[in-house]
Amino acid sequence: MNAAEHIEDLRDALQRLAPHVPEIERRGHRIGRALAAGARLLAVGNGGSAAQAEHLTAELVGRFDGDRRPLAAIAVGAEYPATTAIVNDYGPDEAFVRPVRAHGRPGDVLVALSTSGRSANVLAAVAAAEDAGLWTLALTGPAPNPLASACQEAIPVDAARTATVQEVHQVLIHVLCIGIDEAVRQFDLALRAEAHA
Repeated sequence: MNAAEHIEDLRDALQRLAPHVPEIERRGHRIGRALAAGARLLAVGNGGSAAQAEHLTAELVGRFDGDRRPLAAIAVGAEYPATTAIVNDYGPDEAFVRPVRAHGRPGDVLVALSTSGRSANVLAAVAAAEDAGLWTLALTGPAPNPLASACQEAIPVDAARTATVQEVHQVLIHVLCIGIDEAVRQFDLALRAEAHA
């Protein structure tokens, strides 16, 4: 593959995604309403997906587009000492399970990222989240895959190359953030209107 082919693959994957943008934004609205009401978001992934999980939580705790209040979001696995201790004591498949059990509460959200949809530790995190009453959303590569099936909702990316899937996941994160920000602003406006009624 050369650079031009890579760009072509990315363009094709984004075009296939375009008809689903309203549905993806609605999922962002759902997450935003939950966060605005006091829930937290946990995000999990390995490697590049871990970096994207951190990017998502940074957009929420900080800001995405315009000012708003900070939202509760944790990148599971970003606490390196805790993660290495868990892997050492319990094994790699438990790396994300204990943090999900520690931080997840009913009504919270878990966003699970995996280009393959087959990462054992991400699948274990989803199982722990489901047990704890979290709403689970997967961002994966092509479906079907185990992660898309394990989560309550999934956004699969129809692309053959891992790099292309990761790049589209970055776009998906931002589309979700657009929906989240809109829902939080609407929630806060409604609260202010209620207070002045």
